[in-house]
Amino acid sequence: MKLGTITKKITYLLIVFMGFNLSNVFAESIKEKGIVTLMYHRFEENKYPSTNIKVHDFKEQIELIKNSQNEFINFNQLKSILIDKQTYTGKKILITIDDSFQSFYQNAWPILKKENVPFILFVNTREVNDKHANYMSWDQIREVHQSEIGTIGAHSFSHEYLVKLSQKDVVQDIEQSNQDYLRELGFIPEVFSYPFGEYSSEIKKLIKDSKYKLAFGQHSGVVHQKEDLFELPRFPINEAYGKIDRFNFIINTVPLPHKFYKPENKLITSNNPPAIEIEFTNSAKGINCFSNEGGQWGPSEIAFLEKNWIKIILKKPFKTRRGKINCTLKLSDGTWGWFGRQYVLKN
Repeated sequence: MKLGTITKKITYLLIVFMGFNLSNVFAESIKEKGIVTLMYHRFEENKYPSTNIKVHDFKEQIELIKNSQNEFINFNQLKSILIDKQTYTGKKILITIDDSFQSFYQNAWPILKKENVPFILFVNTREVNDKHANYMSWDQIREVHQSEIGTIGAHSFSHEYLVKLSQKDVVQDIEQSNQDYLRELGFIPEVFSYPFGEYSSEIKKLIKDSKYKLAFGQHSGVVHQKEDLFELPRFPINEAYGKIDRFNFIINTVPLPHKFYKPENKLITSNNPPAIEIEFTNSAKGINCFSNEGGQWGPSEIAFLEKNWIKIILKKPFKTRRGKINCTLKLSDGTWGWFGRQYVLKN
């Protein structure tokens, strides 16, 4: 449904609620089970709990997936599903690691090799070039690339906040990283990860124009075949969000496909809080949405414009640099659908 149709006669009563759970109303199940993409950074660097996972927990997570009916996929399979629209069945799991920290190479790489688990390693090149002690070396990165399970992804040159840079500086940063990949690896990666998960509509277009085929953010959600290829979601996994019960819930979530979303630009300038509307493909009755409006996580008010079309009414501005919304919906088959987006405040 197009934005212009917002003024059409509403055929459903406007329902406004705060944290109200329609426990007896379940939406129809989702046919495509989706690709749950997991995002890691540091391994056993316990002084950084917000980006770290303990090795014991990581082993437990890998074992849980292997013993489930879910299937690990590699980057080539991801491309086949998302770009070539190859039919697939069941739930898929994709492992991604950002920043190429030395702790990945020392603590997680041996586990993934032993278990033969495919993954994408996103490399920001400046610190690697500078031989920073906390980062992998180019020899180690080549070792991962030459394995049968590791794919190298792009993560910029500087790992700066790209939304703070001019368009010229963003292009220069990306071109510098591409020169590094060509010099050290002999190719430019096909997949990009936005540093900090931050991007604007302009930056998203720059990444697309740079010939990358896919790009990941850091907003929660399940990848599916109708998803924007340059705004793919991932679930961040760390010490707080990596506990096994929550992890088990995450890997069994399914996508909530949508037809329309506004505002399209995720960079907030003067429109804080943003006026958010989502038209889902299927009924959203029973959905609950949460955000960090006002600087604190909690339920956000929802208005139903139609049974599959909601407005999220944020009453307070985002206070932190990154504003987030997450919506969950229990489906008729007992699974939970998940939809999320991240905004960024420029200043």
